[in-house]
Amino acid sequence: MDDFGGWIGSSESYLSPRAPGQADAWSEELSETGRSGSQRLREVTEVAPPAPVAQALRIEEGGIAIVRRRVMLVDERPVELTDSYYPAAVAAGTRLAEARKIPGGASTLLTELGYVPDEVYEDISISRAMEEEAALLDVEVGTLVVVLFRVVFAAGRVPFEASVMTMLPEGRRFRYQFKVR
Repeated sequence: MDDFGGWIGSSESYLSPRAPGQADAWSEELSETGRSGSQRLREVTEVAPPAPVAQALRIEEGGIAIVRRRVMLVDERPVELTDSYYPAAVAAGTRLAEARKIPGGASTLLTELGYVPDEVYEDISISRAMEEEAALLDVEVGTLVVVLFRVVFAAGRVPFEASVMTMLPEGRRFRYQFKVR
């Protein structure tokens, strides 16, 4: 195995609300492999989102999104950067716009607000870490990273969350299972 011990990530657990007192999906997933998963909230702010995010969330030019930027840790080592964007109409005035941890996580709060995942779009690509990413992940500039771009839709294809996850590839395995209609 690799130095992370290997784990299989499932997107579904990150999209489901958590029960009161239940660990967050990241911590729970890693504890099943005997590792410690935690996260550090870097920033919560209003931004003009990057073009792919704005397009995915149907935010018009000059529009605003709330972004929650986090560093995901395995045994206190940074392994992933996660930037989750929400349209201002969804997040403004909620805990999503506050620079603190959300009890039960964003998925739980979004469900409470009426945004229940109905459809998910994911795009996975391989890139090289830029200067800021490399510094935050404690790797050399140009190190290969996996970039997962996820858009979550409520019923009626209403987008309410877009996340950009930049991950170190070591120990990652992605598994997809779906029904063919």
